[in-house]
Amino acid sequence: AAHFPELKVSDNTSHFGHAKDGWDQANFRMTWIVSDLVRMRLKDVRWFVMGDDDTMFYPDNLVRVLKKYDHTQMYYIGSNSETHLQNIVFSNGMAFGGAGFAISYPLANKIDRMLDGCIQRYPEKIALDDRIHACISELGVPLTREPG
Repeated sequence: AAHFPELKVSDNTSHFGHAKDGWDQANFRMTWIVSDLVRMRLKDVRWFVMGDDDTMFYPDNLVRVLKKYDHTQMYYIGSNSETHLQNIVFSNGMAFGGAGFAISYPLANKIDRMLDGCIQRYPEKIALDDRIHACISELGVPLTREPG
């Protein structure tokens, strides 16, 4: 018999009250994934890697890049957008989900402790990468650029 991992469902995020439709609600839940994963207290987790639904990750390359950094420190690793306009609108210091980004476990732990308040302070931020960037900016953690 096959053994499947336990199914996890995010907490109800409707108390934020900002969601206008199902797409907004889905984006709140995606942001909440950081807290969900941290609260699971998974053993041997060093990094949380996120990307858009059409982002492809190559595990060997990902491991090679992340091995360069101390996972016990707060890191926000990724790349800004390839388009000038996106960098002007969203910030040159923001990692875009299209390229994927990684946050170290200590940073995810800090985000977990402030996420509710951060979401409430930035209701206009609707995409996961933009909302996470706003929270990380409050913590003063800069983007470590890793193009690719």
